[in-house]
Amino acid sequence: MSLLESDTNKKALMENQNYVPKQPTHIECSIERTLDVIGGKWSFLVIRELFSGTKRFGELQKRIKSISPKSLTETLRHLEDQGVLERTAYPTVPVTVEYTLTPKGEDLHRLLKEMKLWSAKWT
Repeated sequence: MSLLESDTNKKALMENQNYVPKQPTHIECSIERTLDVIGGKWSFLVIRELFSGTKRFGELQKRIKSISPKSLTETLRHLEDQGVLERTAYPTVPVTVEYTLTPKGEDLHRLLKEMKLWSAKWT
């Protein structure tokens, strides 16, 4: 394979949205970027609930007692926009909507577990 073919293949891989480099070539402030994705007040609680499987809006609202419907809606939309969860609507009357973590969302499990351990140790 020529050098040009190698560069072309590498570029095609990087343009694929699912491409994750083994060694990132450049990281801005990765903590800031992570918080932009999941930094909302309720995001961690929503993600935590979805670790156990797909949930409907009402189920999430019951399990996160102090969240308002407006805040839950905004959080779910933000997480969907960020690719952390997937919203599936079924054509029923009324419409049935379910939320499931994407692989990107599932990948946050280790991060939240470490935060839980830190909290248990220091608070």
